[in-house]
This record gives sequence, structure tokens and C-alpha cells, in this order.
Amino acid sequence: MGKLVALTLLGAGLALIGERLMTLRERTNAYREVEPVEPQNCHLIEGLENGSEDIDILPRGLAFISSGLKYPGMPNFAPDEPGQIFLMDLNEQNPRVQALNISDGFDKASFNPHGISTFIDKDQIVYLYVVNHPHMESTVEIFKFEEQQRSLVHLKTIKHELLKSVNDIVVLGAEQFYATRDHYFTNFFLVLLEVVMDLRWTYILFYSPREVKVVAKGFISANGITISPDKKYIYVADVLDKNIHVMKTHDNWDLTQFKVIQLGTLVDNLTVDPDTGDILAGCHPNAIKLLMYNTEDPPGSEVLRIQNALSEKPRISTEYANNGSVLQGSSVASVYQGKLLIGTVFHKALYCVL
Repeated sequence: MGKLVALTLLGAGLALIGERLMTLRERTNAYREVEPVEPQNCHLIEGLENGSEDIDILPRGLAFISSGLKYPGMPNFAPDEPGQIFLMDLNEQNPRVQALNISDGFDKASFNPHGISTFIDKDQIVYLYVVNHPHMESTVEIFKFEEQQRSLVHLKTIKHELLKSVNDIVVLGAEQFYATRDHYFTNFFLVLLEVVMDLRWTYILFYSPREVKVVAKGFISANGITISPDKKYIYVADVLDKNIHVMKTHDNWDLTQFKVIQLGTLVDNLTVDPDTGDILAGCHPNAIKLLMYNTEDPPGSEVLRIQNALSEKPRISTEYANNGSVLQGSSVASVYQGKLLIGTVFHKALYCVL
């Protein structure tokens, strides 16, 4: 009798694992290929060889680019090199990237930048907030941008027990931001279990010097986050659910869900077109190719534009798609006056004139 019960439980367990693995393959678009959609006037950006995971463009056309992310399970072509922040002036006729110097006193050797967000104060001073993973932990670093010197002055490191597995950030004011947690566990094998078992334990966090709290939860893997031009809505990507959550903001900084936009592709970082209010989404058409990297069959890239996101039927169009022959593992897209930048988790970056 005991053996029968044990065999029954074993069979049920194996069936559950099998079902979860099949669901995971479907969720990660394991068999998906993309049809190419490539603007004619595009070229790879010289000097960005080891990723360009997130991009934030100032209203006057200066683009900050985070590079060199080392993330568990993801490829990395320069594992021994520290991460960097690059600058690109999109007002130039032929824009080039420049690595920004970081002030002394900051541990540059362990710099591992992920999501970034900028804040401009009333005196027009620019601050760059960077999600950092030194030694695979999570902190938020605050830098002041010195435009004349083309440098970053490190001001502060923010740590908190709720700031774990932080992916992206959107700054709301001085030392105020929303941040996403993409995994509940920090151990890589527990993360795999979390994904396979479909545990929706990740969340959005609000941080200020006075208050730190979870303001929205129930995501499989909360990822990119940005804010609408009128500051009334927050857009959050759930990468494994292949959708964007539109969240309404409240005076106490809590968020409530307004709607969900299904996209059918794995959504990474989000930005907003400052001229139209459209959402631009850097996406992974096939996550299995990203996680099981093969130079002969590399992961593709995909950028979607979502128009009228608040309407009953948003319009979704493909801005860029490539099978990996040009750009691998797109994570972000951002526009400025008809110029499009597309960044990647670990590969190169693309500049297009639309």
C-alpha cells in the first residue's frame, strides 16, 4: 500500500513538472521566429559591444546608456570587465558614444548597471539613478551629471531589505522612485523553480527617504517600468506574462491596475515617445534562444510601438524586428526627434533615422 501511494505521488509530481515545463516553453515562445522589419537608415553603434541594456534620453537629446550587465543565466561577452555608462548626443549629425568617467570613491570595479532613470531638478541639474548589482546584490546609485566634464559624480548608494532582485526604476522626484523586482528568490536554482512553478511573487516598490512599500504585486517577473507624460499612469512590463500593465497612480503613491495590454512577445524595458506619448517596448521574440545562447542560431530582436495605450483597443505596430543576424537580445528602444536607439542585454546597439 505504501509503495502504491509513493508511486502515485511520484507520478503526480512528474506529471505536474511535465505540465509546467510545457507551459514554460509556450510562455517563452520557444518556437517563435520573427519576420524582419528593418528601417533602411540603421547602423550598429561603434563602441557598444557588451550590451546596452537600458537607455534614457534627456529632453534635449542626450542619451544615457547602461552597458556591461552581468545577469544570472544571460550571456556576457566581457565577464571580467566592469559595467559602464555611455553618453550619446543625438543632436549631432553623426552621433558617437562616449564612456562617462565616474568620480573617485565609487567602487567602479564591481559596477554592474541594469535599469536607469534620470531626474532634472528646478535648477536644471541632471541626476542619473542606476540599478546596480555589485557582487550580484541590488542597490540604487545616485549620480550627478557634469555635462561640461562629461562625467558622473557619485552622491549616494541606496540599500533596503525590499530592494532585492531589482530590475528597473523610474524616478519621480529627489530620492523618490518606483522600482521593479523581477524575481522573488535570489538563488539561481530557486529562481528557476519560481519560474517553472509560476509563482507570482514579484512586485513594484515605492521608495522615498520617509517611506518604502510595495505598491503593486502579483507579477511573474516585473521588468521595465516608465511613466506617462502626464504622470497619471505607470507602465510596467511583465516579461514572462508577455504583457504591459497600465497602473493608475494615487496621491499616496499606491498603484491600482487600469488595464493590461497583451503583446505575445516577452517585454523587457519600456520608454515613452515624448512627442506622441506612445509606448516603445524592447522585446525578446524567443526567450529560449536568449537563455540557451547559440552563435549559430542567436536570439532575435523586436521593438513594438503601442499607440493610444489607455484606449479600449490600443494600436500595436512593429517598429523593428530582426532574427539575430544584426541585433541580438533587444531590451530597450527609445526615440528622439525621429531618431531611434535600440539597446540589448549583452550584444550591440542600433541607431536608426526614421
